[in-house]
Amino acid sequence: MSNTQLPTGIDDTAARLLALDYVAERSLATTVFLALKLQRPLFLEGEPGTGKTEIAKTLAAMLGRPLIRLQCHEGLDLAGAAYEWNYARQMLEIRLGESQGQGREALAAELFSERFLIRRALLQAIDPAQPVAPVLLIDELDRADEPFEAFLLEVLSDFQITIPEFGTVRAVDPPIVVLTSNRTREIHDAVKRRCLYHWVGFPDARRETAILERRVPGAPKKLAAQIVAFVQKLREIELYKLPGIAETIEWTRALMELDSFVLDPETINQTLGVLLKYQDDIARVQGSEAARMLAEIEGSAHG
Repeated sequence: MSNTQLPTGIDDTAARLLALDYVAERSLATTVFLALKLQRPLFLEGEPGTGKTEIAKTLAAMLGRPLIRLQCHEGLDLAGAAYEWNYARQMLEIRLGESQGQGREALAAELFSERFLIRRALLQAIDPAQPVAPVLLIDELDRADEPFEAFLLEVLSDFQITIPEFGTVRAVDPPIVVLTSNRTREIHDAVKRRCLYHWVGFPDARRETAILERRVPGAPKKLAAQIVAFVQKLREIELYKLPGIAETIEWTRALMELDSFVLDPETINQTLGVLLKYQDDIARVQGSEAARMLAEIEGSAHG
């Protein structure tokens, strides 16, 4: 990894992220800086919608590197995450070779060569032929089955993958690795030990306002202040799924499309589906609760 591309310190990291509209708290900027300097994977855990995935995208843009994303899901295996052999092409090669009188040993030697290897995200990320080490995003690791984590250990420790029929593929320059988890289940300690860890929480009102100013620059200041105050209050009540920064941004954009310059109870009730994603949560907030929260916000603003 070329150190000339890397930030020179924590302040430089925060400034370069901010230049790409990522408003990072200092503790996150510190962890990102150390992960880059120490060439360690970065493990980000926290609620959905708090900017974990976005940090990988921003790092790729900041350092001018390609982004390779592995979206984790239940049932994800080696073939979906790292590599598989092109069996259809191998069968075709066998038939062709046999028709031309080639011996089995000669055929077998060719079958597991590079031209039959299908590279998935993990193998692409450590491919020594890559002109520049990419940013590898292993997104929502908690969605994958636990056994999958065991396979990741070799990648995270040594930036290599051992393919029994082919050999070991090792990165010349290690990729920048970002893992995220929404903590729907605990990730094994063996994975966490190989990473620098950071919990990405919901932002306070000041940082959320700064994020809105960056992400939705045309939003009227009074509307933005009301939106942030309302969302902050929502996060204080017991909901199945609390709104993240992504929902705050989306709600702001939606309200601007409706030409709303201030919040009112009717507009809140009609647009709660942008902010909340479960009917039980919407039913809890809609109506009198939304009106009460808005009245509190207005009271605080005038007080």
